[in-house]
Amino acid sequence: MTTPNDRPEPPARAVPRPNAVVGVGLVVTDADGRVLLGQAHDGRWELPGGKVDPGESFEQAAARELAEETDLRVAPGDIRILTVQLSPEAETTRLTAGAVTGSAEGTAKVTEPHKILRWRWFAPDGIPEALYAPSAAVLRAWRPELGPTLPPVPSYDYPTP
Repeated sequence: MTTPNDRPEPPARAVPRPNAVVGVGLVVTDADGRVLLGQAHDGRWELPGGKVDPGESFEQAAARELAEETDLRVAPGDIRILTVQLSPEAETTRLTAGAVTGSAEGTAKVTEPHKILRWRWFAPDGIPEALYAPSAAVLRAWRPELGPTLPPVPSYDYPTP
């Protein structure tokens, strides 16, 4: 095919197929330093969080997911990104931002009962061992001294300043 100036059209650029899941896990702390975890139907505990939608920052996604999952509210500006993690063991590349806030307002409640059975606050030294792997990796980035009490989860961690 030629253009009006009799030059060949450049070939269409090959676009890579999506091969990753991008998400955020949010460590929510209360005034007593406890962390909020939700118990899934398989018994494992997890941080609030989820996939980052197109056009969202990690902070915006974390605030949205927190509100959707718990009815707690926080401004994206009150969320700090701790780390970005790449999981080396998943079939699909998993890129997770670990974030933290101590500014959430409201009372945590189950708003997605098909995903979470209950929300509960835990002292850092009382976090259960049965954790969703990405949540364990984010918790380790948040409090490295918890490492021996958390399940081993391989990840490539890229701490943020």
